[in-house]
Amino acid sequence: MGPSSEHEHLPLEAPGLDLLESRILTVPNLITMVRLACLPIFVWLLLSENNRAAASVLLGILGATDWVDGYIARRFNQTSTLGKVLDPVADRLLFFVALIAILIDGCAPAWVCWAVLIREVLISVATLGLASLGARRIDVTRAGKTGTFLLMFAFPAFVAGASTFWWAPISLGFAWLFVIPGLLFSYYAFIRYVPIGMRALKDGRAARTGA
Repeated sequence: MGPSSEHEHLPLEAPGLDLLESRILTVPNLITMVRLACLPIFVWLLLSENNRAAASVLLGILGATDWVDGYIARRFNQTSTLGKVLDPVADRLLFFVALIAILIDGCAPAWVCWAVLIREVLISVATLGLASLGARRIDVTRAGKTGTFLLMFAFPAFVAGASTFWWAPISLGFAWLFVIPGLLFSYYAFIRYVPIGMRALKDGRAARTGA
């Protein structure tokens, strides 16, 4: 799931850039696909097995690999057009599925889950709306990535904090330490997406008309 300006270190006219962008089977993309495949396992551990400790560890790994695939993409020139689309989609899906499971289990405050879910729904609807109107693709902002990163560690900590292990109170403390700034960054990014989205829509229309 990781920060958006993946190509800032590459000149736009770099030879072979189009080939790099068109790749599908890259390591970051494979990591993202594995993350998605592990989501049902998390739900099974949390809701069927009632194993909050194992579920929290798996969810934490899924969150950490969001940073890993972004780092690999930038460090080893493994960026691709598919990755720029697939990674945010995986983030959204991970949030939706994990938060609904956590709401059902009751291992995190409901208001926190709803605050994140509402923001994710608004972002998803806005993204689909802009795409249908022909806006150019919008890269995820640094603030949005930071918020996602913090929240992806906050919720595993909430799950672990609801377990019966001795370190549960410590995990709960870390959950609150991550979730408050995570929510602030996420909603700040949401506000910033408004002018960015309007500009993307204008650019998309200009590109179609040749203006």
